[in-house]
Amino acid sequence: MQKIKSLMTRQGLKSPPESLSDLGAIESLRVPGKEEFRELREQPSDPQAEQELINSIEQVYFSTDSFDIVKYELEKLPPVLSLQELEEYRDKLKQQQAAVSKKVADLILEKQPAYVKELERVTSLQTGLQLAAVICTNGRRHLNIAKEGFTQASLGLLANQRKRQLLIGLLKSLRTIKTLQRTDVRLSEMLEEEDYPGAIQLCLECQKAASTFKHYSCISELNSKLQDTLEQIEEQLDVALSKICKNFDINHYTKVQQAYRLLGKTQTAMDQLHMHFTQAIHNTVFQVVLGYVELCAGNTDTKFQKLQYKDLCTHVTPDSYIPCLADLCKALWEVMLSYYRTMEWHEKHDNEDTTSASEGSNMMGTEETDFDRGYIKKKLEHGLTRIWQDVQLKVKTYLLGTDLSIFKYDDFIFVLDIISRLMQVGEEFCGSKSEVLQESIRKQSVNYFKNYHRTRLDELRMFLENETWELCPVKSNFSILQLHEFKFMEQSRSPSVSPSKQQTSASSKTVTLFEQYCSGGNPFEIQANHKDEETEDVLASNGYESDEPEKSAYQEYDSDSDVPEELKRDYVDEQTGDAPVKSVSRETLKSRKKSDYSLNKVNAPILTNTTLNVIRLVGKYMQMMNILKPIAFDVIHFMSQLFDYYMYAIYTFFGRNDSLESTGLGLSSSRLRTTLNRIQESLIDLEVSADPTATLTAAEERKEKVPSPHLSHLVILTSGDTLYGLAERVVATESLVFLAEQFEFLQPHLDAVMPAVKKPFLQQFYSQTVSTASELRKPIYWIVAGKAIDYEQMLLLMANVKWDVKEIMSQHNIYVDALLKEFEQFNRRLNEVSKRVRIPLPVSNILWEHCIRLANRTIVEGYANVKKCSNEGRALMQLDFQQFLMKLEKLTDIRPIPDKEFVETYIKAYYLTENDMERWIKEHREYSTKQLTNLVNVCLGSHINKKARQKLLAAIDDIDRPKR
Repeated sequence: MQKIKSLMTRQGLKSPPESLSDLGAIESLRVPGKEEFRELREQPSDPQAEQELINSIEQVYFSTDSFDIVKYELEKLPPVLSLQELEEYRDKLKQQQAAVSKKVADLILEKQPAYVKELERVTSLQTGLQLAAVICTNGRRHLNIAKEGFTQASLGLLANQRKRQLLIGLLKSLRTIKTLQRTDVRLSEMLEEEDYPGAIQLCLECQKAASTFKHYSCISELNSKLQDTLEQIEEQLDVALSKICKNFDINHYTKVQQAYRLLGKTQTAMDQLHMHFTQAIHNTVFQVVLGYVELCAGNTDTKFQKLQYKDLCTHVTPDSYIPCLADLCKALWEVMLSYYRTMEWHEKHDNEDTTSASEGSNMMGTEETDFDRGYIKKKLEHGLTRIWQDVQLKVKTYLLGTDLSIFKYDDFIFVLDIISRLMQVGEEFCGSKSEVLQESIRKQSVNYFKNYHRTRLDELRMFLENETWELCPVKSNFSILQLHEFKFMEQSRSPSVSPSKQQTSASSKTVTLFEQYCSGGNPFEIQANHKDEETEDVLASNGYESDEPEKSAYQEYDSDSDVPEELKRDYVDEQTGDAPVKSVSRETLKSRKKSDYSLNKVNAPILTNTTLNVIRLVGKYMQMMNILKPIAFDVIHFMSQLFDYYMYAIYTFFGRNDSLESTGLGLSSSRLRTTLNRIQESLIDLEVSADPTATLTAAEERKEKVPSPHLSHLVILTSGDTLYGLAERVVATESLVFLAEQFEFLQPHLDAVMPAVKKPFLQQFYSQTVSTASELRKPIYWIVAGKAIDYEQMLLLMANVKWDVKEIMSQHNIYVDALLKEFEQFNRRLNEVSKRVRIPLPVSNILWEHCIRLANRTIVEGYANVKKCSNEGRALMQLDFQQFLMKLEKLTDIRPIPDKEFVETYIKAYYLTENDMERWIKEHREYSTKQLTNLVNVCLGSHINKKARQKLLAAIDDIDRPKR
């Protein structure tokens, strides 16, 4: 029925009731038989009409639920029954039944071939099952026969063989378990031997073996014990890793890294290593400082061990401060060196691992190794800065624990040297500029140096006020580089090294401190042979280093080519400054020895003890600047003050004379006057006592200044026999010039360390101060020249001469001889002074130039005092002056004679006409109003009228008006 219903459903028909047996109660609704089906099929049919009949069947007849058809039909009957209607309804039901029956019969007949085929398949299956039953029966029969054919002994042999195999396996397991139980002894031995990779490898193998026999109850305890052993190995491995921080050992570190690699914890090992380095820095500095504190305390009190590092640093005594700092830096160097060598180890092994990985085929393992390698590399690079910051903070804390101003200069420099070396280590270690240390040491250095410089300025004033300006005898080959204070320049004399040597040194590879001390040693070792054991050999046994003081310097040379350049360079043209003249021959040098008062002396530098002290101070200042370059500007500024004060003292002692500027000769250049005024305003304290009402700012400014020095009463500058202290003046002035030359020698070195933004100050100092030092010669030696010759006496002698003679005279006047005698006496005095002090050629030239210029101007002044003068008298003036020049040229080799044209032009002006005279007056403003007026009134009055004379006087007055 289900198949019929399914088939009807696929045909689009409504299914009949599930059980047709329910229709048995109604005869008219019974199921037709086969014959009836055949008859139904043979009857002619209309498929459309049949389908309509089937569709007209009520839906309830197709319900699958239990359904009482009779009851349903009876309930549908109307209350009043009609036979005709019942018969019609009955016929309708019969037609519907006939249509359904015919439809069912059609479907059954349609599926008849499939039914036959399925029935054949079932029959074939039944035959196969019967054959299988026969086979099974035969198999059972043969099995019974086989069972009866074997004996009990054969089966026993098989059972024993199987048991034997099981027992052999058990024996192997027991032996392995026994070995595992004895592993802890071997592990302990390997740990004592620091064979960490072997111990971990063995432990891991034991754990793997234990996991194989975990079904044994004794193995569970052993497995737990192995895990504890592995943790113990990791703890000892961590301790071994911490030892690397202070004393790196390649073999030891290789074992540790191999062990961590076996554990698969290379990244963890690197994290732990950095933690150990940080801890090592803290422990190291604390133990070093604690050792010195307890040593100086002299007791075993444990209170210091409970102090913080910052507080502990305040208990370091001044005596132990420097040794403690040196040991502190040594210990920190060892830590940084270990880290440096750790990085080297990883770089080397990373390259090896990369090479081996490129030859392997395990891509997964290679990627994991590359990741670990990258992590370690970044961690190490980051750790460089971190470790250096920790080192800086520890050293900074130590430095702040003590006031460095209590130390002497040499000790302070030594501290700076250690810190500078430490900063160099830091820069090579991680490329850092050590900002923390620089800022800390810079503040303390500037404060220390300010106080130190102030004390040195006061000492310099004391030295200057007690200086007798005697020559300090040094050797002729004296150089400031021979002094202790400049020894540091021998290692970095880049300005004085020849270009070829510079090129060679530049091409050579620079060796870092880590490369230099990697195999041993320490850059912070205090040298046993300190500078106290060094000796200086700069002082001469006597003033001139010669047993034959009268021997000429030229007698040592046979030809011009043998004359040293230093000797030739001494001959300069003072008319153009101090520039060297062209090449001088030996004969010329001999001919010029009249004015060279230093030929009988060795050409040693002229300087005093005070000059030497200033040079030593400059060396000390440069030491500090070289060690701590960030304070270079402050140091150079203080160095310039040393030079300024020395220069101002020389000017105050020997060159200050208000009458000099009134001469109108321009002895002091505007640059020199500006420099001296600047020094006086910025450095010199002119107030005698402090003003109680002064403001705080003014008081602070006065602290930066130094009182003006006073010349020692032992220095006599008023004696004519000594040419008014010429020897002292020469020593003082030439020592200043020598000091300026040393500053010029040091300029490249100063320029190299001066910050770029501050270099204009350095250039200004050299261009406006150092270069003007030699200009002090003129005003200082002018004072000597003004007193060495009695010019007033000459004016008196000239006033007694009668100039209105009527005939031309052939004999010069007596004042010329008197003036020449004065010059001869001046020459003798110069020779006497030169026996005490070497007078360089530039100095003697300046002296002679000043004296001759003053004499010529005195001659013009004497001519301007003439009341009456004739043409013959003017010729007499010409005769006198020519006689003076002729005799003077035998006394000196200065050419041309200074102010020669000044006198000759004045004499020749007498012969000018009225128009030429007016133009001449306007062009020659070097003459005074008195001289020009006398020229018009006396000399020209005889051959010009009154009106013309008034015109010329008016022109003179116009020239003089701006000067008033």
